[in-house]
Amino acid sequence: MSFEIRKIVSYIEETLIEGGKATDKPVTMVGLAVVIKNPWVGNGFVEDLKPQIKANCSELGELMVKRLTAAIGGADKIEAYGKAAVVGADGEIEHASAVIHTLRFGNHYREAVKAKSYLSFTNKRGGPGTSIQIPMMHKDDEGLRSHYITLEMQIEDAPRADEIVVVLGAANGGRLHPRIGNRYIDLEELAAEKAQ
Repeated sequence: MSFEIRKIVSYIEETLIEGGKATDKPVTMVGLAVVIKNPWVGNGFVEDLKPQIKANCSELGELMVKRLTAAIGGADKIEAYGKAAVVGADGEIEHASAVIHTLRFGNHYREAVKAKSYLSFTNKRGGPGTSIQIPMMHKDDEGLRSHYITLEMQIEDAPRADEIVVVLGAANGGRLHPRIGNRYIDLEELAAEKAQ
C-alpha cells in the first residue's frame, strides 16, 4: 500500500548575488514536493493515524530523498535541510504532521546525508497556490546561523481540499555573506558581559 500521488514538483533556486555583492560560491536550494491524496479525509475524526503512517510514510520518504538528492547532485552536497507539509481545507493540520513527523519518513533523509541535527519544519493548512516555506538549518549543527535559510515555493493547483503537499528542502550552503555569527559566539559574549 502507498499514498496516492497526483504530482511531484521540483523547484531549484541558485543565488549568485546578495546585497549587491557577488559570490564565488553560489548557493543552490532545492525543494522536492509530492502532492498526495489525504488518506484520512472523508472518514470523520480518525483517532488512530498510525496504520497509514506505518503503511506509507517510509516508502514516501525513500522516494522523496532519492529524487531530492539526485536534483542537487548527491547527498554529499547537502549542508542544510528541512521539511514542510501543507494540508488542504478538508484535512487537519495533524494529517500533515502525521506524514512528516515520523521517523519512518524523516530517517531516510537524516541517514542519506549523515545528519546530526533534527529536521526543521513547518506544517500548515492552505489551498491551491499557497506559499510553502521550507525552513532549513545545518544538518550537523543547529547553532550555525549561516545555514538558517528558508526556501519558498508554491504549486498553483495544490493542495486541493483533499490533498497534502509534502516537501523536503536542501541547500548546498548557507546564506551568502553571513555576518551575524552563531549562537556559540553569543553565549561567550553574554557570559563575558555578566562576568564584568
